[in-house]
Amino acid sequence: MSRRSLTLLKNLARNSNASSSCLLQTRSVTYMPRPGDGSPRAVTLIPGDGIGPLVTDAVEQVMEAMHAPIYFEKYDVHGEMSRVPAEVMESIRKNKVCLKGGLKTPVGGGVSSLNVQLRKELDLFASLVNCFNLPGLPTRHENVDIVVIRENTEGEYAGLEHEVVPGVVESLKVITKFCSERIAKYAFEYAYLNNRKKVTAVHKANIMKLADGLFLESCREVAKKYPGITYNEIIVDNCCMQLVAKPEQFDVMVTPNLYGNLVANTAAGIAGGTGVMPGGNVGADHAVFEQGASAGNVGKDKIVRENKANPVALLLSSAMMLRHLQFPSFADRLETAVKRVISDGKCRTKDLGGQSTTQEVVDAVIANLE
Repeated sequence: MSRRSLTLLKNLARNSNASSSCLLQTRSVTYMPRPGDGSPRAVTLIPGDGIGPLVTDAVEQVMEAMHAPIYFEKYDVHGEMSRVPAEVMESIRKNKVCLKGGLKTPVGGGVSSLNVQLRKELDLFASLVNCFNLPGLPTRHENVDIVVIRENTEGEYAGLEHEVVPGVVESLKVITKFCSERIAKYAFEYAYLNNRKKVTAVHKANIMKLADGLFLESCREVAKKYPGITYNEIIVDNCCMQLVAKPEQFDVMVTPNLYGNLVANTAAGIAGGTGVMPGGNVGADHAVFEQGASAGNVGKDKIVRENKANPVALLLSSAMMLRHLQFPSFADRLETAVKRVISDGKCRTKDLGGQSTTQEVVDAVIANLE
């Protein structure tokens, strides 16, 4: 074979490889379904109070526009109820997945939180809130991408309170090794599966030496099983200061119940506000998805009257739900559309510096779906 022929063959092979490479780049396998995975799934929907009906309606519209393979079983539940109705609990247990708006919790008095009831009865032991910078949304800090994983069933939220004598109330904080190990394992497993590099345990063991000491001891034991992930600890008051000063140092944070609520809302405020932070509560069998950081949003009647509630947080939470249901391509489409609307900057609600209504944001998201 002549030298010229060899050169031609090499060029042909090179061009063929390049063409194959181009073809491969235009197609990707994001998910290999098992038989039956494409069947529509029932999801329990609780619109809730305040802005809840507005933002859950936004999710319904977007899901319909995407032809997402889910359908909702809607129930009317309100925060002033003494308990979550039995038929709602039955629906969640059957469907295993729920999407909910905020439920108003009365301050003081003898009415317990329905949010806490749901978490306890369904054993939703892990709360996950993802606080991150959205491209195009200006914030004081950049490179923020924090996942707050919070123990959801005990601690100060155990609900064990009683009046010892008139004027003296005793409130018990319960920390168990079982629940502490369980949430630590969840946090490290999340970090491992999502290619996260560091887990930080938040505590107050310098004062609460036994309770928070047990939580830390459990985290340390679990950390030994994940040598590829950096583990460190931080006292909760220093944690809050570090969050507002240098939030980019945090990756995954694992916390007892009350601290997680404070840390997640602080991180949300740093990364763009409660209106854009998704979240979910998960257990071994069930999951409830809701706005990740809800500080003060439920009771803002003016926002409801003006129809200017920000639906972004619940839309992103519903994308988390779609991924949980093993519909990743629909989740990707929804997240991409929301991020395009935020980046474009033309359609934003008041909390993000704009004057758009909820419906205008929904219309913009639908217009950006591919």
